[in-house]
Amino acid sequence: MNFIFIRNSLLIGINLFCSTVNGQIKDSNEAVQKEENIKYPILQIKGLFQARYLVGMSKDVDVNGLHHSDGSGTDNNFMLKYMRVQARAQISKRTEVVVLANLADFKNDPKSRVLENAYLKYTFNPKLAFTVGQFRPWFGIEETYPIDIIKSLDWSNQYTEFGKLGWTSFQIGLSATGQLELGEIPFQYAVSIVNGNGKNQVNDNDNGKQYSTRLVFGLDKKHNLNLGLNGGVGEIFGKKIYGLGVDLSSLVNFNPKWSLDMQLEAKQATNHPLYFAVAPELRPNNPDEYLIRGAYFLPNLRYEINHRNLSAFELSCRYEYLDTNFRLNSNPRQTITPMFGLEFLKNYGARIQLGVQFDRYKHSIANTTQYNNNLFIVQVQSRF
Repeated sequence: MNFIFIRNSLLIGINLFCSTVNGQIKDSNEAVQKEENIKYPILQIKGLFQARYLVGMSKDVDVNGLHHSDGSGTDNNFMLKYMRVQARAQISKRTEVVVLANLADFKNDPKSRVLENAYLKYTFNPKLAFTVGQFRPWFGIEETYPIDIIKSLDWSNQYTEFGKLGWTSFQIGLSATGQLELGEIPFQYAVSIVNGNGKNQVNDNDNGKQYSTRLVFGLDKKHNLNLGLNGGVGEIFGKKIYGLGVDLSSLVNFNPKWSLDMQLEAKQATNHPLYFAVAPELRPNNPDEYLIRGAYFLPNLRYEINHRNLSAFELSCRYEYLDTNFRLNSNPRQTITPMFGLEFLKNYGARIQLGVQFDRYKHSIANTTQYNNNLFIVQVQSRF
């Protein structure tokens, strides 16, 4: 009796095992078949339109912040900021090619403009991917956000200045990125080597390169709290330079409708363009006498409405501090930019923003852009 029971149990177990194995083989085969059925390349087209109306509210200061002692200058302007078109081609399971152009830059000299992203990315696995070409190397929070999602009026003043230094914005070079777990802590990294002389350049302007690293630690999953550490060294025309930064970002969801996105970032670096702008016989031997330092804080409060054509509204107010030469000729700039936005299509598909940019300098210098001013902005944006 026991033998019959054991035999029947074994038969049932074998049948169950075979059924399970057959099911797994079937699922595996289906996955392979689905993978084989994918037709490469897969092409995706995206775009961004952004236009503004600007009104200068300070006497004798134009819409670009330039002071005119003779009273000339334009104090109101319709402006086309972006008409970006992006094409992303997935040419294999691991390889993609991306190109991004801002057609609005044709209104300027297009020689070193228009083309923004142009790179190939090969992904071995989530822990390691290589990007080569013209791209945005990670050196802060703003590089990690999609280029068509802007939380305030524009990128921070700090981001713009560090782009001139070769650490941020669009640069030509090579980068390795990845994400993994350090115990229970999510971790992301980026290691980049770039020419450092900006986008769309035929050649590097010297034999030096700029090396940078970004490390991001997920400190709190509940509140999406991330700590970023940024560091870089380089050589420009035989002179050693450096850049450092630290940042915090958090996204707090109070409930399904209310959320608060916060960014806090501080950076310091050698201001080598300013150093090399000085006559050789007048400048010191050490370029670190010319240092730039900046910080900003950007809280963005969002309420999901989801009522007919109105998707959400946002309130943000960015505070910025920037001093481009704090050691030798300090003239810090403080900028406050409160913005109110209405989103009509989800995921920033279409929105209107209203805001004011208040710029204050320690010393206002006549007939320069280092002059106190107030600027009113109406901005319309659409992603497609």
